[in-house]
Amino acid sequence: MANKIIAPVKGTRDFYPEKMAVRTWLYRQMRAASEAFGYQEYDGPFLEPIALYAAKSGEELVKEQAFVFPDRSGDLITLRPELTPTLARMVAQKQGQLTFPLRWWSFGPFWRYERPQKGRAREFFQWNIDMLGVNSPEADAELAAVGAEFFRRVGISPDEVQILVNNRRLMDSRLDALGIPAEQRKAVFRLIDRREKMSASAWENYANEIGLSAAQQQGLKTLLDDENLWEQSEELVRFFQAADALGARPYLRYAPYIIRGLDYYTGTVFEARDRDGEFRAILGGGRYDNLVGDVGGRPLPGVGFAMGDMVITLVLEKYGRLPQLTTQPAPVLVTVFDAEHLNEAYRLAAEMRAQGFNTAVFPEPAKLGKQFKYADRIGAQIALVLGPDEIAQNTVAIKDLKSRQQDTVPRAQLPKTLRQILKA
Repeated sequence: MANKIIAPVKGTRDFYPEKMAVRTWLYRQMRAASEAFGYQEYDGPFLEPIALYAAKSGEELVKEQAFVFPDRSGDLITLRPELTPTLARMVAQKQGQLTFPLRWWSFGPFWRYERPQKGRAREFFQWNIDMLGVNSPEADAELAAVGAEFFRRVGISPDEVQILVNNRRLMDSRLDALGIPAEQRKAVFRLIDRREKMSASAWENYANEIGLSAAQQQGLKTLLDDENLWEQSEELVRFFQAADALGARPYLRYAPYIIRGLDYYTGTVFEARDRDGEFRAILGGGRYDNLVGDVGGRPLPGVGFAMGDMVITLVLEKYGRLPQLTTQPAPVLVTVFDAEHLNEAYRLAAEMRAQGFNTAVFPEPAKLGKQFKYADRIGAQIALVLGPDEIAQNTVAIKDLKSRQQDTVPRAQLPKTLRQILKA
């Protein structure tokens, strides 16, 4: 009886080469979009003290979503559920040595203990990008423009994805006008956040539960239906003007119901959504001016966003934007004629690598037909044959696996011939 295969941990994913190629491609696009705006890559530890998140990330994240465990000294450690608190800590530690404004980005794994579902897992990869040291709507617009640049690079159009923008200070001023007190704001922000996710009757019942009067409810509905409300905010007027100058305006739209859930957002907030509303937010972020001070540094303004790899992959699949990706890094395979000539095959492969060609060698003697079939199946483009006749004549036989054509060329001419075939 065969041993039972041990299942992976719930909410994690296996990255076979095909899936890994997609993740690597996404990473390259994130890097390109980040570096196009002058952002530097960084990273932090995968383990952090839970106290780092307890200050500002919200009770739900700390108590329900973080993977928390005691280390051998009894200190509570967590697998990082997000990166912004780590960024704030890193900046606070070397605040006097860093050059501001600071533009940093990262891509790496994160963990949250939540129910796995479509577009959401317990282990995921996430792009994080932030600017610290500038407090302006123009800085906010630059971050949104980086997101728009990424969508452009992966072939997603403004007709397919929009970055929805709001401003917490604008919303606070309107809630003030409706007579909604500060202690009720968190509940009201949750209510606003659920406007698009609940039926009208359920939404009204929730509004009643949190104590909003009929007049306040009507005022809130009017506010959330006003797509031109942003014109009453100097910050958002400047934001959209800057976004227009940056070439990102087609991707951006004001949406009064966008309220980011984490406690540390203080000004501009934004989320990217597919136009059909089929998926959760693709990316989300905003201004978080208090965070560096909260972890022990001097107060420092910041703005940034994060984007996980799962939802964007689903969106790219939906619109047919994932490219055909090769999982084979070596386009050349050197065959092994027989056991006696194994080291000659190794020697030829080393010569090709020295010429800049990624080159694999079949690992043992076998029939040439089997080796050609293997080369084809792994995605190699060329198979090289070096037998006694070729060695005696100082030549190499080249099999083009696409055209099935086979030629023999002088060994000195091999690099040039390979370049011609691979370029075709």
